Amino acid sequence: MDDPLVNDDARALIADLTVRRQTVATAESLTAGLLAATLAGVPGASTVLRGGLVTYTVETKAELAGVAPELLAEVGPVAEPTARALAVGAMQRCGATWGVGLTGVAGPEPHGGHRVGTVFLGLAGPVDTDVVRLQLAGGRWDIRLAAVHAAVHRLRLLVERQ
Repeated sequence: MDDPLVNDDARALIADLTVRRQTVATAESLTAGLLAATLAGVPGASTVLRGGLVTYTVETKAELAGVAPELLAEVGPVAEPTARALAVGAMQRCGATWGVGLTGVAGPEPHGGHRVGTVFLGLAGPVDTDVVRLQLAGGRWDIRLAAVHAAVHRLRLLVERQ
């Protein structure tokens, strides 16, 4: 049986990274490792997936991904600069070509002044770092799954442009 999380974008991303001899690592808060698990569901992912950090708490964002505690105190765990720092931290800590950082609010309640479904997706690469703010709909699972699919899709587009 195929992995239910894996879609054509994930397969294409792993193929693109493999051909380019590039690697990826993740630092995930609201998705708690779901992105890394999705990538790992693609046969051959072991050649490009360097690792994943589950940074579900403020403390682990600092300890595992290297997000500055001062930044977290200033902007909080759900913010554009935090997603950027998570992506860079994943890339650096795991020695990857690309880093992806995901943080947001899956619900059921708003958090830190952000509505349910607010997600910040950080993408760090060889040239620069970008952050995308998403507003996703649905329940916790829907939001988490949509965040993973958005991350895979946007990273694939970046890799193809390099």
